[in-house]
Amino acid sequence: MSDPTVNGPAARSRGQVCLVGAGPGSADLITMRGARRLAEADLVLYDALASEEMRVYAPAARWFFVGKRACRQSIAQDVLNRLLIKHARRGLKVVRLKCGDPFVFGRGGEEALALARAGVPFEIVPGVSTAVAAPALAGIPVTHRGLASSFLVVTGHHEATYGPILDGLPPGSATLVVMMGLGQRARIAERLAARGWSAETPAAVVVGAATPQSWRWLGTLGALGAAEIPAASSGAPGMLVIGAVVGLAAELASGLSSDLASANVEEIKERNQL
Repeated sequence: MSDPTVNGPAARSRGQVCLVGAGPGSADLITMRGARRLAEADLVLYDALASEEMRVYAPAARWFFVGKRACRQSIAQDVLNRLLIKHARRGLKVVRLKCGDPFVFGRGGEEALALARAGVPFEIVPGVSTAVAAPALAGIPVTHRGLASSFLVVTGHHEATYGPILDGLPPGSATLVVMMGLGQRARIAERLAARGWSAETPAAVVVGAATPQSWRWLGTLGALGAAEIPAASSGAPGMLVIGAVVGLAAELASGLSSDLASANVEEIKERNQL
């Protein structure tokens, strides 16, 4: 006998979950659809990297922090999945607000699977991935004709995961983007050098993306391990970018606007007709 709570009238009367990509941090870099879903939300479950400035889009919703940060106590993923299911079944419109894109190192796939298996309707709203947005905001194109025709994105959490990938990457063959890799920067630089990458390969540390904590360091692979992050940006998420394209950042700096990291919240309030 089928379960009426999954496929019957009860299912149709439930609320819905929307997995929304918040983009790289600034409130004006979320997509229009993402902003509309926030305006419609009863409850917003947001992570540690989603800008709280985005509350202007959902002033009537309840906001609940469910973020995960390295080396800090955080809510377990299975508990978060159950929260999404529980509140949707109570008829609420729930937004799960994630930094960047939900499906790029955001565990959005795990949450979508949990919702599908529970019979809870959901929507996915892609976001601007920090994998390409953070380098772009720092003046680094991840591809550029004559310098890089491809780019590789890996997570720097565990060497057992990224190590074999780096070992198989021919020196200088692609732009390498290492998300969540600040703590591993010395080891990553050593590993690439051991595989034949030149110590003079341009390299960057990009921290904070489009947030008030944004900061970048430009140098070489040989100096990457010793790069020091200022205290004002030490708690912000960051990434490494390694490859010839990083060398363009210094040239682009003369014309690059310096205020891209912060949204004008008052302006957003004025034009928000959602």
